[in-house]
Amino acid sequence: MRIRHSPDRTADQLTASWAGAAREADTDDALREPAKTGDRNSGGRLGRRKSGRSRRPGKRTGFRRFVSWRKALACVIVLCALVTGAFTVLYVAIDIPRANDLAKAQSNVFLYSDGSRLARTGEINRETVPLDRVPKDVRYAFVAAENKDFYSDSGISLTGTARGIVNTLTGQGTQGGSTITQQYVKNYYLSQEQTVTRKLKELVISLKVDRSNTKDDILAGYLNSSYYGRLAYGIQAAARAYYGKEVEDLTVEQGAYLAALLQAPSQYDWAIAAPEAKRLVQQRWGYVLDNMVGEGWLDKNERQRMRFPVPLAPQPGAGLSGQAGYLVDAARRELTASGISEQELAGGGWRITLNIEPDKQRALEQAVRSGDSNNNSDSGRQAPSGASAQDPNRQAGAVSVDPRTGRIVALYGGRDYMKHYLSNATRSDYQAGATFEPIAYAAVMEAKRQNQGESGLKQIRQTAADLGIAPDAGGFTAPRATELGLMGVSPLEMAGVYASLHHEGKKVTPSIVKSAQRGEERTSLPGAVGGQAIDPGTAELVISDLAFSPVRGIGRRGGVGPEVAGRTKQIVTAASGPTDDRKAEWYIGATPDLVTTVALFGEDAKTTKQVTLRHIGDGHAARIWNLYTEQALGRQSSAVPEPDYGSGSGDEVADSGQ
Repeated sequence: MRIRHSPDRTADQLTASWAGAAREADTDDALREPAKTGDRNSGGRLGRRKSGRSRRPGKRTGFRRFVSWRKALACVIVLCALVTGAFTVLYVAIDIPRANDLAKAQSNVFLYSDGSRLARTGEINRETVPLDRVPKDVRYAFVAAENKDFYSDSGISLTGTARGIVNTLTGQGTQGGSTITQQYVKNYYLSQEQTVTRKLKELVISLKVDRSNTKDDILAGYLNSSYYGRLAYGIQAAARAYYGKEVEDLTVEQGAYLAALLQAPSQYDWAIAAPEAKRLVQQRWGYVLDNMVGEGWLDKNERQRMRFPVPLAPQPGAGLSGQAGYLVDAARRELTASGISEQELAGGGWRITLNIEPDKQRALEQAVRSGDSNNNSDSGRQAPSGASAQDPNRQAGAVSVDPRTGRIVALYGGRDYMKHYLSNATRSDYQAGATFEPIAYAAVMEAKRQNQGESGLKQIRQTAADLGIAPDAGGFTAPRATELGLMGVSPLEMAGVYASLHHEGKKVTPSIVKSAQRGEERTSLPGAVGGQAIDPGTAELVISDLAFSPVRGIGRRGGVGPEVAGRTKQIVTAASGPTDDRKAEWYIGATPDLVTTVALFGEDAKTTKQVTLRHIGDGHAARIWNLYTEQALGRQSSAVPEPDYGSGSGDEVADSGQ
């Protein structure tokens, strides 16, 4: 074959022409000569034939016909250009706004289920201070906690923002890994809403703020605009609320605690933190100090000598005395768990209606006051000589739930929120005692239904978690833990567990908030009744094991059914008894209408440490339950018989006429 070429062709073009000619010649030869049997190339590209036709060499098939690396590269370039262009438009269009309306924060109004007012909160405790009043070590503690690269970054974290946007779109939470600059912008200029639009604004404004402000200005704004819990905005208010001192007097240990606190103010407040939360905040406190050592801001030997600085007891705000503060605290916890940030909630303007029914709430408060006394005239027993009518070392907590809906209709957190900040209804630092036995029994039944043979610790722990006990509850690994009920639980958790048993094994998470709205914004709250926690048959067996009839006598294994003819008395299920160390006494009783948990805790009035319950007779918690149930259900109730602790049940009867 003759190849023509013009004299102005380059060497590369000439070489390509010769190569092309050679390929054509090979192809012609292959078409003229059929492949020989056994030829090594007979199965190759040139040797394949179909219907007398040959596929052109180098021709793409399938997906490769439409996509090449050149097209893919072009798409990436176009996409990058579009994103860059869109961001440029946003950067030009979005200006740094004026400060948000946090300074004009409104009150939050809390209402009972019938619309009557429970409390009004929202007084903002805030004082802005210049950065030079904040000790340098304390400043470094906040940087070490939130953004170690603060002094060198551009004010934004693209990966953190992208993660936050993905979490927002998929409903997986609000964590985003924002920089200190981004958090300051969110606190000072924007709202706390979790939307993609707000996050994009946050990104753009953070870039502009970083360019127009010094790092010290940004850090000062961040420290002064952050919410620390206890209604304290800004580091000066936080220093007073947690340590009773001015900000310039804070130690590095105290500064590290305040820095750790920002991650979850209510959860990490030492005065009300659950045992696991205390462990977590101490862990984060250590993380902050270790980061300071790593950055060269703290001497390693000095760090090793530091001890966790326990903060002072809080001073609750006005208007929250009595039970109001406990109810508001429980509502706040539930709302923050549903996705509303603590800073957004503290900003005010919310109208929050609770499931609490005023008549049942009054009945529970009255029952505790009447029953929490050593002078038990109803049983003919008198308090020991010298004992006061109300032992200062005894605390009571109670929760009453409608098992059909999961609504908390009454809650008792302590004698007075202004005097005892920690809610006895939600604390989980006391053992469950005999009330854990039905959970272990349910685990055994579940293991049998699943053909797993005997249930071990893992199965019991899983069943407990499925029914509503925190999976990280302490005490499970102790010897005879499940037999003696050594794990820590709260009255609220146990009310949920027994409500789940009474709701055919469906998971019931007691809910205190009926609705929450701010202006036209109405928060979507998760349902109180969820999916199947245990098999309905298992739940029925456990309930039958706990049931007894006031007519036919006491007996956890009586197996009697409800009797509703005329004015006969309804069936009751109950579990009760003191803990192994006698630092707590429980009574959990249920009718078809209410599941109510009553617990008494031994707590030293001065040191707040757990102590043995004294000057208290058996069945004390049961009497409170009986008094409440009688009033709450509006039926006649006879006296509670003596419990039989020797049988391991300690069950009493609340007789309710129908």
